[in-house]
Amino acid sequence: MNWVRITKHWKIPAIGSIYFSTLAPKLSFDFIRKIQRNYGMKKIVILTGAGISAESGLGTFRDEGGLWAKHRIEDVATPEAFARDPALVHRFYNTRRAQAVQAQPNAAHLALARLEAGFDGDVLIITQNVDDLHDRAGSRNVVQMHGALTGALCQVCGFRWKAPMEMRPSDTCPACKKQTTRPDIVWFGEVPYGMSVIDPALASADIFASIGTSGQVYPAAAYAQHARRMGARTVELNLEPSANARDFDQRFLGPASEIVPRWVDDLLTA
Repeated sequence: MNWVRITKHWKIPAIGSIYFSTLAPKLSFDFIRKIQRNYGMKKIVILTGAGISAESGLGTFRDEGGLWAKHRIEDVATPEAFARDPALVHRFYNTRRAQAVQAQPNAAHLALARLEAGFDGDVLIITQNVDDLHDRAGSRNVVQMHGALTGALCQVCGFRWKAPMEMRPSDTCPACKKQTTRPDIVWFGEVPYGMSVIDPALASADIFASIGTSGQVYPAAAYAQHARRMGARTVELNLEPSANARDFDQRFLGPASEIVPRWVDDLLTA
């Protein structure tokens, strides 16, 4: 039998933190039921990455022959790249925007929306993706930490508005009328959005789940470790173990459209 180490963290006023650690059999879906029965699960935080949208036809960063394979990060995904060649950067994101608009939410997106609607507690989705598939699936409590292809941003006044399908360097900001518009995307070297929401959510989570992430992009790659340290049970749902696999208490491997609905069903029927 395979065994894993399970750690429970209690916060007790006037005493501080107490940790209980033991060995337990390899975790199954039934373990989720035990968590809910034994610990009164009230908050689920879910991190999603490119893997959840791959089955909707949106390529991941590492896909061979995909859009990212034709461009270097430093040419299309940094503030310096935009300053150097805004036309190239706009063309890149115009293509990504067109692809995202054509994509449809898959069973994994729909399952998470169903979890939010049916769970007797709080569900927060933190997504690294810049598509709007969670929104279109019906999820309402979503933080897009890397921005959104559907948004435009003025670099001068900070005004945000719905991006047109085709953005150009000559576009003007509706607020200040200056030609200083860019996609509302968090590029490499910039601070992710929603940190004031993300940090306290990780600290108070009963379950932290990571779906379709590589575990290589920070700060999101550290979220599982942080949530676990604060007492959350950590779950990975992925095609293969991520780079931060050691930070998870349990793991389900397979296509997101198959394993996520099953995981959600188990949570809602526990």
